[in-house]
This record gives sequence, C-alpha cells and structure tokens, in this order.
Amino acid sequence: MGIKQQLGMGVTTAVLGLTLIGGGTFAYFSDSVETNNTFAAGTLDLDAEPTEIIDVDNLQPGDTMIRDFELQNNGSLDIDTVTLETDYTVIDAEGDNTEDFGEFIEVEFLYNADNLDEVIFQTTLSELQDMEPEAISEHVFYPELGDDGLPVDESHDLVVQFNFLSDVEEDLNQFQGDSLELEWTFTATQTEGEEQ
Repeated sequence: MGIKQQLGMGVTTAVLGLTLIGGGTFAYFSDSVETNNTFAAGTLDLDAEPTEIIDVDNLQPGDTMIRDFELQNNGSLDIDTVTLETDYTVIDAEGDNTEDFGEFIEVEFLYNADNLDEVIFQTTLSELQDMEPEAISEHVFYPELGDDGLPVDESHDLVVQFNFLSDVEEDLNQFQGDSLELEWTFTATQTEGEEQ
C-alpha cells in the first residue's frame, strides 16, 4: 500500500470516528414545555368635564367669573400627580396693545363651590403661562389631591375664579374689542410601580 493510500485510509478512519463520537452526544432523552405569558399594560385616562371651562362675551374691567369643573380618572391605573400647562393667545382687535391682556386676567383656584372665599392659589394668566407645570401642581393639586392622588374611578372638583382686574394704573382702553383664547392642558402621571 502506497503512502497516498495509507494517508487516505487514515483520514477516512478519523472522519468515521468523529462521526460516531458526534452522533453519540445526541442520544439523551429530552422533553420540552411551552408556557403562555401575557403583559397587559394599564391605562392612564384623565378627563375634564366639561372640556370648555369658560366662554364669555362683553367683559369689562371689574368682572368676575366663577367656573367649576371636574377632573376624572377613567383609566385602570391610579393617578399620582396632575400638572397644568397654560397657553393663551390674545387677539388684538385694533392692533394697539402695549400690554399683555393676560396680565390683567387674575386666576384664583378655590377649594370648592361651598367655600368660595378659600383661595388655594392666586396668580394672573400671564404668570401662569410662564410657570412650570410642576409648580402649578404643588400649589393647586397637592393641597387638594394630597398623598392619595386620584384613584381609579374617582373624580375631583375644581373651582376657578377669573377676575378682569380694574384697580390698575395702566390704560385698559387698549383691550376694548380684544379677546383671549385660553388653553389648559392637564397631564396625569402614574403612581410608583409595584412588585406584581
């Protein structure tokens, strides 16, 4: 037998041996089981009722408007905090404004409809627009919602008084015929996560 045949025979024997060894490693019993798992996220659903809090015409300096509305938790998760973001646009009818109309609309957040003299927080629309939403929450919602936040299927009444300031030094004639469009955005955040 020549050297080539001996080498060929050796390689063939080695391949056969490896095949037998490799094939033997899969001879164990095996079993498997399949599990079905679900992760269903809860929902945060903060609603305001009514969604249009105020709509008035023919305002004059000295006017006061009291409105109440309800924040509702219609989701499946408790709400920990509520923040308020204010944005407004002034429509200057004559184009003669030298001041911001929002500086002369005072906002008073009141405890409830029965105690209208108990002011939680007082500011102007202009100042409210410049404040961080979390700062409003500290002044307005924390005293009312407390540590419990707003649990599922519960609601919270808020009363707001808007005052068109009159005892000011500025000339208010510039606001005749003007209008102010106010948008309030309430944002809810969840409570801390829990071990399930």
